[in-house]
Amino acid sequence: MRSLTDTELIRELEPVAEANVNRHLGIATEWMPHDYVPWSLGRDFDTVPWEPGQSSLAKAAQIAFEVNLLTEDNLPSYHRVIAEGFGRDGAWGTWVHRWTAEEGRHAIAMRDYLMVTRGVDPVALERDRMYQMSRGFDRPGITPLQSMAYVSFQELATRVSHRNTGRFCAEPVAEKLLARVAADENLHMIFYRNLVAAALEIAPSRTVEAIRDEILGFEMPGVGIRDFGRKAIQIARAGIYNLRIHHDDVVTPILRQWRFFDLTGLDAEGERAREEVATFLAGLDAAATQQQAKFEQTQARLARRAEALTAV
Repeated sequence: MRSLTDTELIRELEPVAEANVNRHLGIATEWMPHDYVPWSLGRDFDTVPWEPGQSSLAKAAQIAFEVNLLTEDNLPSYHRVIAEGFGRDGAWGTWVHRWTAEEGRHAIAMRDYLMVTRGVDPVALERDRMYQMSRGFDRPGITPLQSMAYVSFQELATRVSHRNTGRFCAEPVAEKLLARVAADENLHMIFYRNLVAAALEIAPSRTVEAIRDEILGFEMPGVGIRDFGRKAIQIARAGIYNLRIHHDDVVTPILRQWRFFDLTGLDAEGERAREEVATFLAGLDAAATQQQAKFEQTQARLARRAEALTAV
């Protein structure tokens, strides 16, 4: 049997996309960014310049909040990639524009919160925004199936990151805001997850291969942020987003929802791809355990050092 072209596959999936757009529009909650910002805390920066001690957020919370915001800031690039992959006609076009509008709201509210509460250095944040957006984001050659698989994992990863950042902030307004953003991200994940589930019925082996590609090569869209590697380590050490969370709370639940390891009717390439995913997950699980042990050893060493200094 001739395999479907990307264009034919998008056309086959359009009724599913339309049903899920309508589902999303029926349950998505309207909310206003200004309702999540404590405006009474605002002060003019020209009369009261920013200083590090003005933020009530712990350092790891500041870093995670900024990384989450800078990730949202690259929205024009994400819009272009998705629009090029799915098209701008029919249900796909409706989704692309609606998704973009909702994502844009996240950056508005998050930036306003950080500016009003002086959560981060506003000059450094703006310079990092310019750096990030000037680099943009691209996935040249990505297929629609790969794109759907990637955003299924990425939207859930973003939801988890926002939610955990809010909790780590230990500040009620920040937690409420980031919980609201996380709720949007969860609905976005469900849209893409449902599309991939439908694709698994239409082209199972091909879709499994796309899932394999995106799991093995997964990177958060914020990877291009300045000094991302160091910031990611601090975020991981704080328990906001790390390998254990990625394995347990992102990849595993989505694969379970797709019944990935119970799928039947795969060809040889599809079976091989699924075996590669199983092998990768085992390695990821081991790496997550190793990372956590390393973090705990570091924490214990720092605690001993602090205790020794106190005793002097």
